[in-house]
Amino acid sequence: MSTGPASPKPPRPTAAELEAARDALIPDVIAPRLKVLFCGINPGLWSGAVGLHFARPGNRFWPALYASGFTPELLVPSRQRELLALGLGISNVVDRTTARADELTADELREGGRKLAEKAAEFRPGWIAVVGVTAYRTAFARRDAQVGPQPDPMAHSKVWVLPNPSGLNAHWSAAALAAEFARFREAAGVPAAGPDRQRGAGG
Repeated sequence: MSTGPASPKPPRPTAAELEAARDALIPDVIAPRLKVLFCGINPGLWSGAVGLHFARPGNRFWPALYASGFTPELLVPSRQRELLALGLGISNVVDRTTARADELTADELREGGRKLAEKAAEFRPGWIAVVGVTAYRTAFARRDAQVGPQPDPMAHSKVWVLPNPSGLNAHWSAAALAAEFARFREAAGVPAAGPDRQRGAGG
């Protein structure tokens, strides 16, 4: 199956550019009443340097979206605003960029959870999908939360926790990650994108 024409790779940020990206902010990809608002833990330095979500090479967010049927082709970070036409968006629990997610404090995560709930009330997405169960547990005081649907809504939005798509998350293979994204897509009632896509991971 074709994934469309290859997009040119953006320039690799220099070490100085990566260091300068600490605490940078990346605008949300968001609009009212989206089908799904995907929420990362917080942006990494690579994303901060280029100003795009899930931008570090090796992050499996974009391949998982495609393999699970959320997008009709494999998008690259520079095309992130095309998600809006599909009823999808991107935000983060914590806005500021760090080199590693473990640099965030528990207080930051809890405050980020509060702000995300405010965002849910304002934009009213059908679903909020938090990609990272450990951060979700801290941000929303749900110590026993597991990947999958959550019992409590966020404002008017239903909540699902997905695995962290970072390439460092060795607990989830690319195939298992795509399958979990597909399980969520089907539960959320989002049709597989593209006329030739089959239901489930891999299309």
